[in-house]
Amino acid sequence: MTVTVRACSTKTEKLRSLEIYNEVRPRRAVTVEDVEAWERASMASIDFLAAIDDVDAGSAAASIDTTRPHVCLMFITVLPHHRRRGVGATLFATVAAWATEHGVQELETQVDGDDAESVAFARRRGFRDHSRELGFELELSEGEPPAVDPPAGIEIALLADHPDLASGAYDVGVEALPDVPGSEDWSPPSVDQFVATHLRGLAIFLAVSEGEVVGYAKLSARPDGLTVEHGMTAVKRAWRGRGIAKALKRAQITWAHANGIERLTATNEERNTAIQRVNESLGYRPAPGRLQLRAPIGGASARAQSR
Repeated sequence: MTVTVRACSTKTEKLRSLEIYNEVRPRRAVTVEDVEAWERASMASIDFLAAIDDVDAGSAAASIDTTRPHVCLMFITVLPHHRRRGVGATLFATVAAWATEHGVQELETQVDGDDAESVAFARRRGFRDHSRELGFELELSEGEPPAVDPPAGIEIALLADHPDLASGAYDVGVEALPDVPGSEDWSPPSVDQFVATHLRGLAIFLAVSEGEVVGYAKLSARPDGLTVEHGMTAVKRAWRGRGIAKALKRAQITWAHANGIERLTATNEERNTAIQRVNESLGYRPAPGRLQLRAPIGGASARAQSR
């Protein structure tokens, strides 16, 4: 048995890498458009395919984002019937070597909180908790959409109808994103990159007061066409506690009902109790969460080489 790893050099190979990821992690499945945006947001990125005796067995993706240039975000997935044969370890060592070549200080990965096997794999390689996210789901067939009912003086609008307000949403993001627990090291990209890679999705909702964007929320498609994921819900500090986030969520639910979506999903950092209360008040139910894990690049690389 021989495990080999190759960097993806063609569109077909990259699609195969994504296909393996989505098969292994259907709950976190992503689209080709998501991958393209991820790459545009990166200083460097790469995909790998691993094979056992020339049969594809796993994949890995790694990226160094411009907003966190000291961290390499990595995802390693191995098809269930090929596990415990060295595929994951070989992919990990390959990604760790690539990250080392690019001079980053830390590795980061994300795993489902109920995936004990993946959590154990990461911990054996020196990863420790960086943040924990709780999961939420809303089945839209179980109720009627709520009234949006924004606070007095607030208008909820779609960015698609007001593209000139994109820079205002950028101002919100620059203020709000570092406030998310676990994202304190986030640094802002350019306006153009923010709009192209972050301010994207099925629908972007804006909270506007007298022409000023004071909050935004986004919805992202999942490959099944029936599930939509909540992205960032952001409100400027001076405007928090007035019900703006809840109005944005209600607008998203109403939009999803009208567009044939069956399910909304979200993950919220466990310390972000305010948005959790919003979700619970709107009928969202608990769902599997996610762990963000980090390891120092030197220690992780040494552990990879010793196995």
